Amino acid sequence: MADSGSPGPNGRQVEGLWVVEAGTGPAVVLCHGFPGLAYSWRRQLPVLAEHGFRAVAPDMRGYGGSRRPGDAGAYDRRSTVADMIGLLDALGIEEAVFVGHDFGAALAWDLPQWAPGRVRGLVVLSVPRPAASPVRPTEAYEAVAARHFFHMHYFQRPGVAERELDANPEAFLRKVFWALSGGGDYRAVYRSRSEGNGYLDALPAAPPLPWPWLPAEEFAVYVDIFARTGFTGGLNWYRAADRIWREKLARPDEPVTVPTLYITGDRDPVQLMLGESAVRAMRATVPGLRGVHVLPGIGHFVQMEATDEVNRLLLGFLRDLG
Repeated sequence: MADSGSPGPNGRQVEGLWVVEAGTGPAVVLCHGFPGLAYSWRRQLPVLAEHGFRAVAPDMRGYGGSRRPGDAGAYDRRSTVADMIGLLDALGIEEAVFVGHDFGAALAWDLPQWAPGRVRGLVVLSVPRPAASPVRPTEAYEAVAARHFFHMHYFQRPGVAERELDANPEAFLRKVFWALSGGGDYRAVYRSRSEGNGYLDALPAAPPLPWPWLPAEEFAVYVDIFARTGFTGGLNWYRAADRIWREKLARPDEPVTVPTLYITGDRDPVQLMLGESAVRAMRATVPGLRGVHVLPGIGHFVQMEATDEVNRLLLGFLRDLG
């Protein structure tokens, strides 16, 4: 475990997670994705606090100052749900609105079913609720990687991605943040072959910082933390994909009936790849869905790229809950 966690107000260890908190009132738990941190919610925490909410942002398991098991088996759905329940229990919170981005979104979609009675509502960023698949994830990844480079396949072999990414976290973070953003072109990755290429080879070049949505000093926080922790914990969320698939086969998805808001960008590579059909499918399995917002010109890091609009939508949703 790292000896210090992500910067922010009132950061502390809670049940093995480094947690940043702000404000008092109804609880909102913010779950980041890859390659994120509690720090990824730095523009939401003070706004939520100012408007009467208790904002709680953990470094998710495997990240920053939180526990970082080396075994991918420790990132199954049972364990990651237990983290969220344990966090609520330790903080004396009965129920919360969960905000999830990227793999944090995938976790958020499962929480109403896996942690019944603890989820007041969901705000999900960038990743629509996926349909259950009969195909084992790593088989699907391998089929895609036969056509072109695919990061989810590349991440599967322990040690391979770490040797590349840990050796140069600054270059990786700069390239991946830019490629996934509204100004980048993540689809350039798919023009590279899997054989003989690493992720840094496949990712397109990025312009110098600062960018309109990411000052150089904020980017440096990510570089500093990942330089200390490495990327193994984050990669293990991907390596647990088959385990989670088996868990969910044994416990098929139920409709999400809690009030739910979905926000994405029209230049998010996930949105571009899945298209409107994924949103239509989500509407059928999420009867609690109250709104879908696709923000023009915005990429994957929607809470940073479109801070004001995301905060406005988030606060409106929370107020409507009463």
